[in-house]
Amino acid sequence: MKVIDLHCDVLLKLYESNGRLKFKDAIELDTNKERLQIGDVKVQAFAVFIYPHVKSDQKFQAALDQIHYFYTNVLAENSDMKLIKDWSDIADLKENEIGALLTLEGVDAIGNDLKKLSILYQLGVRSVGLTWNNANLAADGAGEKRGAGLTSFGEEIIVFNNEHKMLTDVSHLCEKAFWDVLQVAKYPVASHSNAKSIRNHVRNLSDEQATAMFKKDAMVHMVYCPEFVKDSENVTIVHLIEHIDHFCSLGGEKNIGLGSDFDGIAKKIVNLEDASMQQNLLNELLKKYSEDQVKGFAYKNFMSHLPK
Repeated sequence: MKVIDLHCDVLLKLYESNGRLKFKDAIELDTNKERLQIGDVKVQAFAVFIYPHVKSDQKFQAALDQIHYFYTNVLAENSDMKLIKDWSDIADLKENEIGALLTLEGVDAIGNDLKKLSILYQLGVRSVGLTWNNANLAADGAGEKRGAGLTSFGEEIIVFNNEHKMLTDVSHLCEKAFWDVLQVAKYPVASHSNAKSIRNHVRNLSDEQATAMFKKDAMVHMVYCPEFVKDSENVTIVHLIEHIDHFCSLGGEKNIGLGSDFDGIAKKIVNLEDASMQQNLLNELLKKYSEDQVKGFAYKNFMSHLPK
C-alpha cells in the first residue's frame, strides 16, 4: 500500500554532514531512498529547518544550502526521485518513481522579506509552517511562553501561500496563532501533530483545534515521535493508532494522513523506526479498519485534498 509522508528532516542531516551522507543508502538516515522503496513511500516531503541559534543574517543561506543538497544529493543522484512542483505531478509519477516535495518548517530564514519566500517558492517549496517552537516575525510557536497570535507579516505570508496554492502548516504554532491562521489560510494542514486528548503535549492538537480543522476539510497528519504519542518508555504502533481512533471519533476519518518526522526524532516507536517500516503501521491499522480506510490514511485522503 502506497504512503504519502508529509514530514521528515533528512535535509538537515545532509546539510550538517556537508553532503558526506548519501541519500541513496546512508544508514544514518531514517529516510534514505532504499528505505523509502522498502516502505512503499510514494511521496516524501522534505522539510527545510533552521535552528533558532543560527544567526539571523545566516539563516537564508542555510535554507538555500539545504535546498542545494535536496537538488544534488536527493534528486540529481537518484533519477527515480522526482520533484513535485505542481500538485498534479503526484498523479503523474511512474510506478518506480518517488515524489519529493519541499516544505519549510518555520519562516525564520526569510526574515521580513517576502521576496525570499518567493525565491523559495520558485525553488519548489509548496508547504510553509510559519514557526517552529520559537517565536519569529510571523507568529509565536508552540514553545513560546507569550503565546501571541499571527502578526501582520504572518498574514502577508499566508496570503502569498493562498495565491500560490501553497499549504500553510499549523503543526508548530501556539494555540492563539493557530486560530488566527485558520481565519486566513485557504489551505491549512497539520503536517505532523497528534491528539492532545490522548497525549497532553503542547505540540498536539486539542479536540477543538482538530474539529475546526476537519470542519474546514483540512488534513491532520500523524507524527511518529514517541513523546507526542504516549508518556512511556515503550511506545508501540498500537499507541499511535489510538490517536487515529480519536480523530476518527471527532469526524476526521477522511482528513487523517501521515507525517513521520523521521530524521527529526531521536527516539522511535517500536517497529516504526525508519521509513522502511511504514507498512508495519498500515498492517496494524488493517486489523481494525477496512482497506479503503487505511488507504485513505496512507495516501488517498491527502490526494483528495490537494490545493486547487
